[in-house]
Amino acid sequence: MKTNSYIAKVLMSLLLMLAFSTDAHSQILKKLKKRAEKAAERTVERRVEKETQEKTDEVLDSILEPGKKGEKSPSQEPLPTIVGGQETSNGGNNPNKNGQSGEAGTTGSESIAVYSKFDYVPGDQIIFYDDFTKDFIGDFPSKWNTNGGGEVVTMNDSPEKWMELLPGYNIYYIPDVPKLPEEYTIEFDVMAVGLSNKTSSTATMRIALSDDDKFKEGANFVHAQLPFCQYAAVGITMSNHINNKREIYSVVRADLREEVLQRPHVSIAVNKQRFRLWVNEEKHIDIPRIVPEGAVLTSLKFHMNNFKDGEERLFITNLKVAEGGLDLRRQLISDGKVSTTGILFDTGSDLIKPQSLGIIRQISQVLIQEGTMKLNIIGHTDADGDAGANLQLSKDRAQAVKNALVHVYGIDGSRLTTEGKGEAEPVGDNSTTEGKAQNRRVEFIKI
Repeated sequence: MKTNSYIAKVLMSLLLMLAFSTDAHSQILKKLKKRAEKAAERTVERRVEKETQEKTDEVLDSILEPGKKGEKSPSQEPLPTIVGGQETSNGGNNPNKNGQSGEAGTTGSESIAVYSKFDYVPGDQIIFYDDFTKDFIGDFPSKWNTNGGGEVVTMNDSPEKWMELLPGYNIYYIPDVPKLPEEYTIEFDVMAVGLSNKTSSTATMRIALSDDDKFKEGANFVHAQLPFCQYAAVGITMSNHINNKREIYSVVRADLREEVLQRPHVSIAVNKQRFRLWVNEEKHIDIPRIVPEGAVLTSLKFHMNNFKDGEERLFITNLKVAEGGLDLRRQLISDGKVSTTGILFDTGSDLIKPQSLGIIRQISQVLIQEGTMKLNIIGHTDADGDAGANLQLSKDRAQAVKNALVHVYGIDGSRLTTEGKGEAEPVGDNSTTEGKAQNRRVEFIKI
């Protein structure tokens, strides 16, 4: 009996323990289930949050740094080897527009086609020209003044020389341009190195026309500020003062982010009060009354602002200032001939620089209007190099101009003849840069 009673008690205890264990196990399973559900919810939340953040970042990148995804940022591009007072080896890429070494402007049919509607016409009387050929590498150029510093450098293996502008507060670079007339044109090439997606929105190059010939803004001035910012399209800032009073301050919409990475050519035309500005083939500024009356703006100045010192660098070359900017069409019709220094070629080459097409376009318009007119195109060179080679070069350049008139503007080639005179008929002093530039010209003569 005692044994049976003992066994019964043990069985009862086991049953109670089993019941308790099953209940406890059930409670544990319920708790684990709730925890698993919460963990799953948190995982889903984190996944959604991550994907949402990625999408948000992508959208912000597209707004603030367009073109960044899948492309090299400017800071990833190899920098050129710049030879100045010291050599800095940063790779071997020369940032010329067409990816070619040597002088820029070498152009194929695509570039010519882009410039076919370019309407800029340079002045016909050169009053200042500087490509720094007479300056030594590492020196500050002899035909400029500054209250800061700077030096002449070369890029990679190209013989072309540039002046480096240095960043700083109120530092000006002033070429020795004679007193500016009422009507004139300004042209130059500019190169920026080391730009990145972090380049400041206030990183600008200012071109100033002023009545002060030293290192102040002056009581009268016109400023055009070209942006070099990469993460947003900043626009070109235009401003003026007339008798110490501001009349115009505006920011003209322009996206120059790609252009400033590829050594753009800047062209400016001042016709009394009117101010026009082109970057490469595109006209961005045309303000009819921003320049003070009476040719009171006598000086040209350059200034760079908010470039990161030691990383972001700015260079300028081929500065040409010429009086005039007249309509060559009227002159050709009235006088039967016109001579121009505005058709530019690569050094020692018959390849036309595309920014020269403004003049060729005007000649084509005359030929279209005057259906019976025939022209003789005559090329001239300066006296550098061999006389025989220069004679052949002048013939090749005249033929290149004819080809542009025929193939770009559709002029009948039978109406055009060509001739080259080399260095035989100079109109300027071949011992000066201005004189050489004056001698490198193309004539159009009615026949």
